[in-house]
Amino acid sequence: MILQFMILCTVIVFNLMAHPSGQTKAYHSRLATSYLQKRDYEGFLCSLLLPAESRTSAFALRAFNVELAQIKDSITQKTTGLMRMQFWREAVEDIFCDNPPHQPVATELWRAVKRHNLTKMWFMKIIGEREKNLDDRAYRNIQELETYAENTQSALLYLTLEVLGVRDIHADHAASHIGKAQGIVTCLRATPYHSTRQKVFLPMDICMLHGVSQEDFIRGKQEKKMRDVIYDIASQAHIHLEHARSFSKKVPVKAYPAFFCTVALDDYLCNMRKVDFNIFHPSLQKKSPLLPLHLYIRSWKKTY
Repeated sequence: MILQFMILCTVIVFNLMAHPSGQTKAYHSRLATSYLQKRDYEGFLCSLLLPAESRTSAFALRAFNVELAQIKDSITQKTTGLMRMQFWREAVEDIFCDNPPHQPVATELWRAVKRHNLTKMWFMKIIGEREKNLDDRAYRNIQELETYAENTQSALLYLTLEVLGVRDIHADHAASHIGKAQGIVTCLRATPYHSTRQKVFLPMDICMLHGVSQEDFIRGKQEKKMRDVIYDIASQAHIHLEHARSFSKKVPVKAYPAFFCTVALDDYLCNMRKVDFNIFHPSLQKKSPLLPLHLYIRSWKKTY
């Protein structure tokens, strides 16, 4: 079964690379797809499972998200980050004026907007929230982290639903909770990397509750009180996933492909439990070799 999925992936990527509908269009599509595959492998795999008519647009959305996400880690001065965010704000304005800039991701985004009549507000929310997040400070509380996740990860899912042709209140409700879970898990997964750079972004209220300082994480300590912090944060992600699934019968089946990202979230949270919530355990930093299989099974079962 995993072999079938990998063959399917290969065929899809080949078709994307070799599409004969115009050299420039194919070139931009190829660049965006290759970029996404390198920078967001999990998102790339999830997008492969979308219907063919939505796949290229989903790649464009994911590539746009990656472009914004990497700005914070690639700058040394906030001013530079603000300039790059402004470029994308103006790019989105131009895209919706039917005059996209000559940049591969922006060009693919323009095609997605035209094809699916996407909502401009969600793009602006993502940019605005990413811009506010350029400040190197921890989230004050779990609610602040959830707000960030809602305006970035959930907004991306709202756009993915539009790409799928789904405009449904129950699907949006599920997307809100899944996006928050995604944001929380992303924050957890990035903690070891940020710690090596003398930075910690975990919610301060939960750290203070357990008497844990940012210095404890920077030093890579593995005390029980630190595992308690990670347990509390991870539990919040789990709660959001369970809530999103509690009304899955009300969500149109057509929306399910947008939510296959839950597979990677489940895998990470499960692995976290196996290592007793030790955020620095080496196994948590490895790609799951079974992720393609788990994605295939989830898509075959038509669940999220």
